[in-house]
Amino acid sequence: MPDTSKAPRGAYLIRGGTVLSVDPAIGVLPRGDVLVRDGVIVEVGTDVQAPDAEVIDASDMIVMPGLVETHFHMWSALGRNFVDEGYEYFPTKWETSAHYQPEDFYRSVKLGLVDAVNAGITTVHNWSHNTRSPEHADAELAAHRDGLIRARYSYGHRDLLPEDEPLDFSDIDRVSDEWFGNGSDLAHLVHLGVNLRGPDIAEQAVFDVESRDARERGLPISIHTMQSGSTKVRATELEAKGLLGPDFLLCHYLAATQEDRDAMVRTNTPLSFSVHSEMRLGDAGDPRAALLKMLAAGVSVSLSIDATSIAPINLFEAMHIAWNMGIPWVGTDTADLPAVSFSDCIKMATINGAQALGLADVTGSLTPGKRADLILIRKNDVNVAPVVNVEATVVRSVTPANVDTVISDGRILKQGGKLVAFDVERVIKEAEESSNAVRRRAGGRLAPSLS
Repeated sequence: MPDTSKAPRGAYLIRGGTVLSVDPAIGVLPRGDVLVRDGVIVEVGTDVQAPDAEVIDASDMIVMPGLVETHFHMWSALGRNFVDEGYEYFPTKWETSAHYQPEDFYRSVKLGLVDAVNAGITTVHNWSHNTRSPEHADAELAAHRDGLIRARYSYGHRDLLPEDEPLDFSDIDRVSDEWFGNGSDLAHLVHLGVNLRGPDIAEQAVFDVESRDARERGLPISIHTMQSGSTKVRATELEAKGLLGPDFLLCHYLAATQEDRDAMVRTNTPLSFSVHSEMRLGDAGDPRAALLKMLAAGVSVSLSIDATSIAPINLFEAMHIAWNMGIPWVGTDTADLPAVSFSDCIKMATINGAQALGLADVTGSLTPGKRADLILIRKNDVNVAPVVNVEATVVRSVTPANVDTVISDGRILKQGGKLVAFDVERVIKEAEESSNAVRRRAGGRLAPSLS
C-alpha cells in the first residue's frame, strides 16, 4: 500500500488567488477562492467561507487545474540521458529495452511520476510499449500505487515483438483482476487501457485481432501512427470498422488528410500531440501545419511528452512551443487558418487531456464536484512577474520551477516549491543505480566508463 502519511486528504481553502478555472461557467477570477474537502472541489468563487478548513494563502499565486499528459513511455524515463550525437531515441530504445528488469521498471516509472508532480502534472498516460513480462507490468503498477497521481496504464507489447505475433491478452486479464478489481490498491486514481501497435507496426490482421480482443474487454485503445507520409493508418478506415470514438486515442498523426480529420471529428476521436517529438522525429511535412489543421477541423488535441530522451517532463514548455509553432504562414494551405491561441494551449494541457483519457468528468478544470487536482504557481518569481494576461503568462513564462504547490486528489504532494510526499533522494539514487545496471547489461556504446 502507498504511504499516504505525508499526504493525507484534508479540507483546504485556497484563498485569494488568480483562478484560471478552465471552466467556461467560471472563467478567470482575478481574485478568487477554491474550497477542497475530502479530495473534491466543493466551491470556486469569491469570499468563500469555510471556518473548519486550513487556509492556503494564494494571494501571490495563479490557481489552475493540474496538467494532464496523454502519451508517456514511462518505463524508459531513467534512460533520458542515454542519447548522444547520432545516437538518439530509437537506437537507444532498441539496444536497452530487453535489459530492463522489473525493479528497473518500478524505479523508472517512479522517477517519471515524481518528476511529473514537480512539474505540475497531476494526470499521466503511461503508454507501456515494452511490457516484457507479468512481473514488469506489476512493477509499473506498483510505482503507480506509490505515485499518488491520476493515470491511465495502457498495457502493451514488448519492444520489437514480431509484426505477425498478436499481443497476449491473458496477462491483461490477470492485471485487470488483480490490480483493478474490488479493493484495488490503485483505488480510483488509475484505470486500465491497452496500447496496440496499429497497422504501422503490426500486420493488419494482427491489429484486427488485437482490436477485437480489446473491444470485447471494453478497454480504451491507443495507437501510434508513423510520423511520416508512409503511415498506413487511415482514420476513415478505422471509422468504417467501428473503432474510432472517444476511447480510441491516436498519437503522432501528422499525415492525416482532411477526410481523416473529419472522421475523427464525427466520432469524437482525440489526438495526442507530442510537440518535441513531432518536430524531431516527424518527416511528414511541417508539424506546424498538422497542428493547425487538426485544431481548425475541430479535433480535440492534447499534449504529451512521448519519451524523456526526446522531451523533458514539462508541459509548460510544450504549451510554449505549441503556441510559437501554431501560426499560419503565407503561400501555404495554412494561410487562412486561425493561429493557436493561449486558450487553446491551456485547454490542450488540461481539459482536452482529461477528455482524451475519459476523465473529463473527473479532472481537467476547477469545477465543483470534480476531484481536487490543482496547482498553485508563484506570480512574483523573477521570470513570471509582472502578470497581465494570466493565460499568456502560463503559456509563455511559467516553468516547473514556478510551481509552488501541487494537490492531487486532495493530497498535497508539493508545497512551498518542495516535494513533500516522496523521498526524492532515494528516487534519484535508485534511478541512477538502475540506469547504470541497464547500461552494463546492454554493453556496447552505453557501457559505463570504468574510470
